Amino acid sequence: MEGHEHSRRVQQAAAGGDGAGIEAAFVAASGRLTQLPWDQAASVRFEDLEPVSAFPVVPGRRWGPGWWWSATTGRHVVHGSAAMRTQLMVLDRNPDVTGLSARPVRLLWRDAADGRVRSWVPQLFARYPDGAGLLADCPSSPTAGGDGAQRARMVLEAVCARVGWAYRRLEPPPAVVAANLRWLASYRHPRNQGPPGLRAALAEAFAGPRPLADGAAAVGDPLQVLPAAYHALWCGHLTTSLDEPLHEEALVCADAERGEGVEERLGAGGGRGRGERSGRHTR
Repeated sequence: MEGHEHSRRVQQAAAGGDGAGIEAAFVAASGRLTQLPWDQAASVRFEDLEPVSAFPVVPGRRWGPGWWWSATTGRHVVHGSAAMRTQLMVLDRNPDVTGLSARPVRLLWRDAADGRVRSWVPQLFARYPDGAGLLADCPSSPTAGGDGAQRARMVLEAVCARVGWAYRRLEPPPAVVAANLRWLASYRHPRNQGPPGLRAALAEAFAGPRPLADGAAAVGDPLQVLPAAYHALWCGHLTTSLDEPLHEEALVCADAERGEGVEERLGAGGGRGRGERSGRHTR
């Protein structure tokens, strides 16, 4: 009962129900650290901002901070873990995402339970075409972060809902799906789309489900065609099941509707559900 009451009070405070204010700190475009009430800060273009705090470099740790080149924005986004890089990859492929950034804002609030000031820096921010945003963390497991992460989740869900946004702790995709996405992501740069007319030729060759190698050979030299086919699979111009390892006999089709099963599962973890989508864009 005490836990339920604490949850209720935290969410009430986050929504401003008891007058407790939520503040947002971020590094403005001028390079100056700025702090605003959350309701005002929600209009900031967080997708264009640098991280409000750096990812730590831990001696002896096998993984350190790195950079992800985003096909969505044409810029690099920093990441601090393998799980975060995977979620960046998923969001970057989501056609409903128009902007991406890492750790652009720190949220601060007074804990309704003990009166202490708490803060949290979500790992990722994504923007949608209608202007709504997603604040997200990328735990390696559902229990990562402990009680502090769960308390922050309640606050962030409430403050994001207040401005029509969402907060999520993104679950890692299945290992096979993640491996397939990593392969396709290596062809995400537009230079892999090939010469003019190749995309149309691929769409014609894969008008119906067809093995990848067979369709590529029908278009031309596979060494030249396959990179464009992988790029088309990344962009969603071609589709295939990502639940099984991608190989030369994998069935590929230009009909986007055939790829909805996988795309919907990815959308549930890395963006909006299909019913929430407000539009699509072509990279």
